[in-house]
Amino acid sequence: MITEAPVPPAVPTVSQAYRRYALTVLLIIYILNFLDRQIVSILAEPIKNELRLADWQLGVMTGLAFALFYTVLGIPIARYAETGDRPRIIAVAAGLWSVFTVTCGFAQNFVQLVLCRIGVGIGEAGCTPPAHSLITDYTPKEKRASALAFYSLGIPLGGLLGLALGGLIADAWGWRTAFLFAGAPGVLIAIVAWTTLKEPRRQMNADLATLKASRPDFKTAMAEIRGKRTFWLIAFAAAIKAFIGYGAAAFLAPFFFRNHAAELTVIADDFGLGLTGFLGVALGIVLGLTGAVGTWMGGQLADKYGARDLRAYVAIPAVSTLLGIPFYIAGLMADSAVFALIMFAFPPVLNTLWYGPGFAAVQGLVRPQTRATAVAVLLFIINLLGLGLGPLGVGVVSDFLSGPMGLGSAEGVRWSLMIFILFGALASALFWMARSSIREEMVS
Repeated sequence: MITEAPVPPAVPTVSQAYRRYALTVLLIIYILNFLDRQIVSILAEPIKNELRLADWQLGVMTGLAFALFYTVLGIPIARYAETGDRPRIIAVAAGLWSVFTVTCGFAQNFVQLVLCRIGVGIGEAGCTPPAHSLITDYTPKEKRASALAFYSLGIPLGGLLGLALGGLIADAWGWRTAFLFAGAPGVLIAIVAWTTLKEPRRQMNADLATLKASRPDFKTAMAEIRGKRTFWLIAFAAAIKAFIGYGAAAFLAPFFFRNHAAELTVIADDFGLGLTGFLGVALGIVLGLTGAVGTWMGGQLADKYGARDLRAYVAIPAVSTLLGIPFYIAGLMADSAVFALIMFAFPPVLNTLWYGPGFAAVQGLVRPQTRATAVAVLLFIINLLGLGLGPLGVGVVSDFLSGPMGLGSAEGVRWSLMIFILFGALASALFWMARSSIREEMVS
């Protein structure tokens, strides 16, 4: 049985103008978070060629090396964030991952690059759990999904900038310089976060002891989360989506390099760009802008329809996830690079609709004093299974199909991606199953 903790002191509200400012700063931080995380995707092929790596090593570098420490450290940082100074946690984290991103540009071999990526993961572990908790405190309940969706725009926009800037800079000055440009801005925004973001708890010094007393211990917090069927269905549905999404993100650029290089080179020449730069811009626009549209729409739809029926928080991602699968298949099977890029523009709209409703549902399924822990457990599952195993899995299957099965590297990566995309049907089913319990389990 969960022992009810005292209700923490009411969090002082902030002005609407300050809320907009704070959400914008947090969005910029999250954009840089994903820029630094995902830039390695467009740089994967040049890195592979220079350091002579296999696809499984690209998968480790892109996903597993980052995810192991990111997932493990997320929970203890979230526990500290339940009563600690959340803006300063975020600021320190941003500075740390930015410095390690810069060091990636100096790596001379696979081991050094993996260690640098581990450092990026350690820093980024301190971003989203305290950010979600802080946004929830800043924002009225009826605007929670759209606020969290606004913050989640950092995922597609960061991916866009990582692909576009990474490709252009790599073409002009090499992949090492791309890491330097990616990491430097994070140090500046860390200073901004430290000095300007307000921690509502700083205004509650008189009640700080009450606040700390109200925080359940980890065992109690996990007991609360463990009893939420809806939480686990959302978590594993989102993990499968991440498994597909991160795997595809890591190998879409290699897919185009290996299957459509000749056509893309001609198009790139028409624009006066190199192949890597053009592909980075094209994938950034196709995946990033469309993903931003889907993320924004998801928050708006969840606030509108969730107010009428809480089941909308999971029905929206259930339907949209299923609808995205045929477009992926069409893109992978296309003979034309242009047609493939057009087809790949549709899944990001549909597959990012879950961010706002999914994260808002998790924040509402637990008491306020367990929110950061809940999102850390959610991210632990999503990133360990999705980010940790998605790129690695696609890489291992690609190597197997390319070598022992004799398909070659171009067809190997194509069919590896095809296999993984079909798992989206399972994610859709899990989201749909959560409809039966979400109304009974929502508490805050």
